[in-house]
Amino acid sequence: MKKYEIESLLKSFFLFFSLQMILLAIIFTQNFTKAQHNIDKQIQNQMRICSYNLKCKGLKLDFVPKIKSQKTHILYKDKNLYSFFEIPTENNYLLKVILAESDYKKILANLRNNMIGQFIVYAFIIALLSLLFSLYALKPIKNALTLNEEFIRDILHDINTPLSSLLVNFKLLQKEFGENHKISRMYSNISTILSIQKNLHDFLNNSQLQKEQFELQPLLQERIAHFQVLYPHIKFSINDENHKLETSKDAFIRIVDNLFSNACKYSHHNGIVTINVQKTKLIIQDNGRGIQNPKRVFERFYKENDRGVGIGMHIVKKLCDTLLIRIDLDSEVTKGTTVKLDLNEVIVK
Repeated sequence: MKKYEIESLLKSFFLFFSLQMILLAIIFTQNFTKAQHNIDKQIQNQMRICSYNLKCKGLKLDFVPKIKSQKTHILYKDKNLYSFFEIPTENNYLLKVILAESDYKKILANLRNNMIGQFIVYAFIIALLSLLFSLYALKPIKNALTLNEEFIRDILHDINTPLSSLLVNFKLLQKEFGENHKISRMYSNISTILSIQKNLHDFLNNSQLQKEQFELQPLLQERIAHFQVLYPHIKFSINDENHKLETSKDAFIRIVDNLFSNACKYSHHNGIVTINVQKTKLIIQDNGRGIQNPKRVFERFYKENDRGVGIGMHIVKKLCDTLLIRIDLDSEVTKGTTVKLDLNEVIVK
């Protein structure tokens, strides 16, 4: 089961389980109140019987002076439980039947323990039903997502052959006509499409990433050269600090390519993309249009315009989490965006 399926299952389970538990708690609270009221009635009946036959198991008897304010046949609660009864042929005293507070607490404790036991049993049944309900509710969504993923896989497979053929032919054109700006630009565009295809493929298949060691500075220079062909109006600035990294090179390139691509696409004409390596951080900054909702930028399918499908930055976040690279993004509309990658976990010490 994939991460988003587990997340959906847990959310459905929690929602259904929580609502049922709230309802169950209300029902049991009402039942406990009713049961306590019935116990009080039973105790009062026992006291009444005790006043008749004086067989008072668990009860204590006392004789108190008769006062007008003292009502008979009523259960009083003042720590102990007690009730007053008239004594035949006696007008000056009343019979006081008493249930000790400790005995009353034991009765309520037994009632509470029994109800807690029942509550746990019902809660377990509700949890089981919630899980079954969540699995049942998730099934059509899972089937739809599986169908979509299979459709995307088929498309990726179908376009792989023509794209590969185009790359080969562009290489042949370069060899035949030499260096040509238009051919180089088309070749870079095809390479970008292949990179997007690779992103989608890894996203769908959760591919395992292989670690290797490589130099950061040459890789950044190579990717800058690639994007410089695609965006000749963008100026790139980079410092010369270098590190040796040990991580998945392909995945790291996809992270950098996505960030460089966004910085270029959303920069103004003659914009500047600045790349700085500062200690353990790789900082990519542009002076473009900025992002209105920076906190949502890593959400799947989130986008602020009609370009793209909204999974590029989600893939970046997913790859960063996999490679143990912390990513932070700050942005201000009309002023640009800054992305910071903490490479501390992948730098060769």
